[in-house]
Amino acid sequence: MPQIRRLPNALVNRIAAGEVVERPAAALKELVENAIDAGARRIAVRLTDGGLTRLEVTDDGCGMEPEEMALALERHATSKLPDDAIEMVATLGFRGEALPSIASVARLTLESRAAGAQDGWRRVVDHGALVEEGPAALPKGTRVRVEQIFAKVPARRKFLRTPRSEYIASLDIVRRLAMARPDIAFTLENGSEGKTRKSLATQEGESLATRVAQIIARELKDNAVAIALERETPHGTMRLTGLAGLPTYNRGVADHQYLFVNGRPVKDRLLTGAVRGAYSDMLARDRHAVLALFLEIPPPDVDVNVHPAKTEVRFRDAAHVRGFIVSGLRQALASGDRRSAQGPDRGAMERWRAEPVREEPAALRSIFEGRDWSASQPRLAEARSEWRGGAAVPQADALPQGRAEAAEPISDEATDYPLGIARGQVANTYIVAESKDGLILVDQHAAHERLVLERLKRAGAGEATQRSQALLVPDVVEMDEADCDRLEDAAEGLARYGLAVERFGPAAMLVRAVPSAIARADTAKLLRDLADDIAKHGKQEESGSLLLAERLEYVLATMACHGSVRAGRVLSVAEMNALLREMEATPRSGQCNHGRPTWVKLDLEDVEKLFGRH
Repeated sequence: MPQIRRLPNALVNRIAAGEVVERPAAALKELVENAIDAGARRIAVRLTDGGLTRLEVTDDGCGMEPEEMALALERHATSKLPDDAIEMVATLGFRGEALPSIASVARLTLESRAAGAQDGWRRVVDHGALVEEGPAALPKGTRVRVEQIFAKVPARRKFLRTPRSEYIASLDIVRRLAMARPDIAFTLENGSEGKTRKSLATQEGESLATRVAQIIARELKDNAVAIALERETPHGTMRLTGLAGLPTYNRGVADHQYLFVNGRPVKDRLLTGAVRGAYSDMLARDRHAVLALFLEIPPPDVDVNVHPAKTEVRFRDAAHVRGFIVSGLRQALASGDRRSAQGPDRGAMERWRAEPVREEPAALRSIFEGRDWSASQPRLAEARSEWRGGAAVPQADALPQGRAEAAEPISDEATDYPLGIARGQVANTYIVAESKDGLILVDQHAAHERLVLERLKRAGAGEATQRSQALLVPDVVEMDEADCDRLEDAAEGLARYGLAVERFGPAAMLVRAVPSAIARADTAKLLRDLADDIAKHGKQEESGSLLLAERLEYVLATMACHGSVRAGRVLSVAEMNALLREMEATPRSGQCNHGRPTWVKLDLEDVEKLFGRH
């Protein structure tokens, strides 16, 4: 039997490096976090070939004495744990493994000068061996340079990606850390083959909204709502702050969701699941919200030491945290998202063009010059027929007629209506409204779909006075046996929203009542779609099974679609105005249940530009 032996320190450090230093971006994360914990106000990052050749982090923090630098390069030596209460840690790094792990797989140069010291000091460690130390000239702070990463570990080196890929990963790390600390100035430069490009430059002391918008997208500031929510816990106050993008401002991937716990950027399944649940009835299934959420939670309620790289956390009361995030997001979106995140498409606007000025044909001038314009209609028709080569022109009363109704004037009271007064309908799908400062187009089906969904949700919360309508003759809907099982299991929850169903044999369901808001829906098609939704969203997800209420909200979106005004339906002016007024009073009416905008606005200034009046 092989004998148990102690591993040499060099091998121990390499094993530890495998947990902490997976790629240059992982080493960069540890170094920048150390700079933040050192109290730096300015942090500069320089990369060469995305960090494959060299990466350097310079800060103006507290610095270190020479003896502290030697200790910092030993394993499990740290200044960030003043006592043994590891659960109360308040710094970003505390395991004491980063510097020795990096030094074991690369050439590391550590230079530092403490506040008040006359000179700085340098230590150079090449793949675990100290090769140089001595005085160094630098201002107060610390500079760490990492070169030739994995040069002597070819098995790890060959799995690194291209310089471009490693640079993108490093940029993402710095962006997330910079977003969490708007009080610190960050710069990031990347060079290759004599070319250097500055990728990130932020100012010290920026507001959170400014920093987040600068890093994610500048238009996010105008297309997001601020979040500020607090809740007391047995160990203190839990806070949720940040910016949440409107549902109409979304992306096709979830890479634009930035989540932080006590200042740490994390990628946690519970948090991403909470975000998905909060936007569940406002986004299409293949779209993702854009946001930056900062959760501050008392240290005893969260374990930040469950992953060597500290990218995952574990909560003492996961359900409480999830509910807090979902309610905070929905509360913020309900108070600020009646607006739409999308204006008129620029490409569509550019296709507007003025009618070119053309000279009248000579034949037309010869016909109408000298004519008596008070002539009777037959004489005018004769002239037109003469110009068209004898082809008769229909009388005016035979020409196509538009549907006309008396439009309401914009009264003094109506000028406060954000969505204006209805003026007509285009293609029996879009409502045209006039507001005091522009022209508004409303997608009647998308808007009514959102209104119906909100009515159903209020009915489920007991806020609706009449939420269910019994059928005179119950409908029998034949379905697959598995679908019947799903609907039977969800029957109690569906009843809260006014849909009364029960099993009717092995392969059929009986519908006794439907929600008043969708009384005209096709019950057979409705039940089949509901069964499909339950099958899809009732499964176990990454963060655990969805709560019943969240599963039902997916179902409600389907019910709302069945009960809404369809495109192609002719509406009277009174119906259009009623729809506009209800939209103004309904939360989340700026987007439909699939994340598309329900209305867009063309400012009066833009209209004037179309006619050259600007």
